[in-house]
Amino acid sequence: MSEDLGFLIGDTARLMRRAFDERVRNKGITRPQWRVLVLLHRFDGSNQVALAEMMDVEPITLGRMIDRLQDAGLVERRADPSDRRAWRVHLTPAGESRIEDLKPLATELFADAVSGLSEDQQSELEAMLDIIRLNLTRRAPEAANG
Repeated sequence: MSEDLGFLIGDTARLMRRAFDERVRNKGITRPQWRVLVLLHRFDGSNQVALAEMMDVEPITLGRMIDRLQDAGLVERRADPSDRRAWRVHLTPAGESRIEDLKPLATELFADAVSGLSEDQQSELEAMLDIIRLNLTRRAPEAANG
């Protein structure tokens, strides 16, 4: 296997992030805020620590993002019924609406990124990336434990 595969995946991800930033620049939202909204769409009611882990950011950084999203009326914090120190984060109807507004931009970006690939190739690429992600996810705890 080529040593360049990691660089290729990294460069592709970087270029997709840049392209997304360009497409949403005038929409009043940043890519990290978009990620928070999408994660909450999938895992509504997550606590801030879990969201920070999913985003690979420090909890304080995520807290500031959530502050801005809450000020914009896109999310709300609710006390965690099982832990008085924790907050659960939920999408508001305005947050759901923002996702629906921006989803076509994301879909268009993905379509542009895979143009030239057949549907079968696109499905195969997605399946291969899922396997790579699963392999890395499974191995992460083993490496951490030595």
